[in-house]
Amino acid sequence: MRNVSSVTTFILTGLPHDPTLDTALLGIFLVIYLLTVAGNLLILLVISVDSHLHTPMYFFLTNLSFIDMWFSTVTVPKMMMTFTLPAGGAISFRSCAAQLYSFHLLGSTECFLYTVMAYDRYLAISHPLRYPNLMSGRRCTALAACTWLIGSLHSALQTTLTFRLPYCGPNQIQHYFCDAPPILKLACADTSANEMVIFVNIGVVASGCFLLIALSYVSIVCSILKIRTSEGRHRAFQTCTSHCIVVLCFFGPTAFVYLRPGSKAAVDEAASVFYTVLTPLLNPVVYTLRNKEVKKALLKLKDKAACSQSK
Repeated sequence: MRNVSSVTTFILTGLPHDPTLDTALLGIFLVIYLLTVAGNLLILLVISVDSHLHTPMYFFLTNLSFIDMWFSTVTVPKMMMTFTLPAGGAISFRSCAAQLYSFHLLGSTECFLYTVMAYDRYLAISHPLRYPNLMSGRRCTALAACTWLIGSLHSALQTTLTFRLPYCGPNQIQHYFCDAPPILKLACADTSANEMVIFVNIGVVASGCFLLIALSYVSIVCSILKIRTSEGRHRAFQTCTSHCIVVLCFFGPTAFVYLRPGSKAAVDEAASVFYTVLTPLLNPVVYTLRNKEVKKALLKLKDKAACSQSK
């Protein structure tokens, strides 16, 4: 279907706030963004240089860190521009489509990746003897590739559904990035079918992934309770707790924005901050501060850096 939109540029209104807070908010989000990128890059570096971390769990964690780094980059810099420049919220039609595609690609891939990571923990705890064969390097690569492939198909569907509609009137998007729900409000055509498909599509993906994760952890808890030593149970619970924290922080706000009837721009934007800004920052913090193996690898990396500087 040929798009007949007369709108060539959209205006992102940004987060609702008092204009006097522009500088403060810019500083806060700039610090969060820099910490997010630095934290995820550090995880990628540590896992790549430490051979002890070349396991399926950390292979999937590198994928998660890569996603989070770009997930934040897709949305936060443009949001910061709305605090500094009078025309900072302007974004071309094609750039808006590219941002929407990138956002849903990374978001849906992360959703599938959390599911794969839960499956990995289930195999590691419930079938420890068979785990090396069940999660071989080839199988890990195939699972990761599937998350990216399905994510790209999901994102292509969302983008096509949104931008095949004509846009010929208002061009102000009540959000700080291009997302389907606020964009559809500007279409000069009936969007009920689009909204239903988006609701069902995201509902099936999010609900299905969350159900599989929940089932995995029910099985994991049953297996942990069978471990005889308290130290073994504590270690297993600690490994899974990190994953549970980031899963809840990601799925909770996502379900609130996309799966509830009705929509309020200010509420949706506040909820979106959790999974576009805070969750990408939370992941490296959770997986380093709560993970002894990563902390040991960080200390080794620090010692190597100190030795190289002293020579």
